Amino acid sequence: MTPNIAAPIDLLRRFAPGTRLREAVELIMRQGSGALVILGAGPVVDDVCTGGFDLVDTPFTAQRLAELAKMDGGMVVDDAAGTITRANVHFIPDPTIPTQETGTRFRTAERLARQTGLPVLAVSEEGHLLAVVFSGDARFALQTVTELLAEANQRLQALERLRGQFNDAVARLNRYEADDVVSMHEVVGLIQRASVIRRLAQGLDTVSAELGDSASLISLQSSDLTGGVNGIAELVNADYRKRKPNKGTSVFAKLDLLAEDDLYDAEEVAKVLNLAPLDAHAQPRGARAIARVPRLPDGVRDSILRRFTSYDKLMAASADDLAKVDGVGKARARTVLSYLHPISGAGPMASSVD
Repeated sequence: MTPNIAAPIDLLRRFAPGTRLREAVELIMRQGSGALVILGAGPVVDDVCTGGFDLVDTPFTAQRLAELAKMDGGMVVDDAAGTITRANVHFIPDPTIPTQETGTRFRTAERLARQTGLPVLAVSEEGHLLAVVFSGDARFALQTVTELLAEANQRLQALERLRGQFNDAVARLNRYEADDVVSMHEVVGLIQRASVIRRLAQGLDTVSAELGDSASLISLQSSDLTGGVNGIAELVNADYRKRKPNKGTSVFAKLDLLAEDDLYDAEEVAKVLNLAPLDAHAQPRGARAIARVPRLPDGVRDSILRRFTSYDKLMAASADDLAKVDGVGKARARTVLSYLHPISGAGPMASSVD
């Protein structure tokens, strides 16, 4: 069977359990009649249709579409207007459009989707029941609620395991920074785990979209498990890059484009992020340390990092040193130190600030 190719989230939601389109698919599969349906209207649809008959002001209902599916030929549904516009149609897509499908109905559906740019639903007749939606180059087979929930639970378990590993990596990096024994291997490994978590969560978002209203709890669990991961990875990247990242750029911009096998290859990730070699000793700029301080304006944070240039220098700074930075002052210097040294309290605070 041809593999699924990622479909737009909004399209997945249109076929979620409980929607009219999904109810129509389930009725058609139950009666074993099969179907071929274009979702859209206009000249681009007219150009690929011949024969059949037009329907005027015919509201779209699941039952009506299922009844029309008992006839030969395809159907046209103006989903935006909520009407069925044509039935018993013979579709004639460009035969030169490439397709990886094997069955006649699915080959026609894929070509129609690529030619018109509109979603096309294909439901097999009897035998092995299968409902597939094509949209451009995207393709996804509709799964039952039971199958979707099982997939969601499997992804949540993997996400929970990966979040635990990510938290361990963060704690380990903290210890290594304090002892000045960080290598790029730890840096790349942490960002790599964040990217895997991100990709797994995106897959879970897709499953949630297919589930529709049944996915509220799943979405909440996913949000809890991924909270803060992206932000930590961005700060780690800012800490260890040779040059500060340009404002508005993301560490995930290139990682999101990597093939899955490459994403699990630390050497490849290091190369993409310009953080190689992995065994090189690394020292942070202090971006994550200063990020602990709440309500600190970005401009002040950047000024502090420019002034002290490294994690070691930042952690060794006194209140007097910090107070000299533009935008800090004596009161804010004490606040900054209290967050940089939460265990010892004030840290190396100079008495002249008291």
